[in-house]
Amino acid sequence: MGFKSEQKNLTFSDLERSFKDEKNRSLKTLMDLEKTILWDRIESILLKDYPVGHKKEGNKAYSPLFLFKCLLLQKWFRIQSDPELESQINDRQSFQVFLDISAQEASPDHSTFSRFRKRLTKGKFELIVGDILNQFSDQGLTINEGIAIDARIVKSASRPVSNKTLKKIRAKRETPEGKLDKNGNPLKFSRDIESNWTIKNNKNYYGLKEHASVDAKYGFVLTTVLSPASVHDTNYFTYCTLYSRHTKHGLVIVYADKGYAGEPNRTFLAMNKFKDGIMRKDSKTAKLTEYEIERNKKISKLRYIVEQYFGLSHLYDNGQQARFTTIEKNNIDIWFRQVAFNIKRGFNIFQRLSPA
Repeated sequence: MGFKSEQKNLTFSDLERSFKDEKNRSLKTLMDLEKTILWDRIESILLKDYPVGHKKEGNKAYSPLFLFKCLLLQKWFRIQSDPELESQINDRQSFQVFLDISAQEASPDHSTFSRFRKRLTKGKFELIVGDILNQFSDQGLTINEGIAIDARIVKSASRPVSNKTLKKIRAKRETPEGKLDKNGNPLKFSRDIESNWTIKNNKNYYGLKEHASVDAKYGFVLTTVLSPASVHDTNYFTYCTLYSRHTKHGLVIVYADKGYAGEPNRTFLAMNKFKDGIMRKDSKTAKLTEYEIERNKKISKLRYIVEQYFGLSHLYDNGQQARFTTIEKNNIDIWFRQVAFNIKRGFNIFQRLSPA
């Protein structure tokens, strides 16, 4: 079957639109992002063990890099649905140039994007994130020597229900009948039963929790993962620390707020010879000393960068609201955000560092 060719023959509409390129701001942005990383290295990762495109018969498939870049466009341009992404690829010149297709070529059907997500794994994203960060490291950036860890609530894609109702729904979903729709077909769309309730700042939330670590110097997202909302932040401290090591630069210090304070996390850092950047809090038997208060102030000025990622992703990608009804699908979604965020971040950093 093979993959569709990205070589295009220019049509009259392609030639006509070429005269407008200089005034197309989104096109310029995308061409800049195109040059930020070596895409052939990402393609090599995607192609390894990719299950589509090997048959000689049948229609040619879209290449995994092509579809990957489509879903990056979705993140960069705040496109809320796959049908809308399909429509914008068909309509927007800048998207077509970035994807290297002509104005006459149709976008993949929105269902193609959904199937492509299902073929991706956590391991693939780890390799892709690591490769991109190493590309930036090879250009002179010192990445993941210091990291900042934090967590935030992500509201469920489904309407909140009581714990009692949720328990009944979960029990029904485990039965053969609960896996079928009213017509007896396998369920395609179902409510979120993996979210749960938690309390933050005296307010109840139903949803998930995103645990993330961010490079303390440049703000790259090093790792991010979702859990049910009731899982305590500190349970993912070790995970976020260990999965943040991507480049040749060794991890030196880990910053975190008071929610991560406690002997287990401090012992973990000491055993692995990482410096302790966890803020301290009052205990039942002792108040913070003046030194600890000042230390907390200094750490807060460094760990703000993870809050910056949360704020930007909320502003540009609705990061405080889950898109899908399962943790598995939502993880894929936030890993695409991570890749899109890091590429854009890298471009901005090199723009600032380049001589005027």
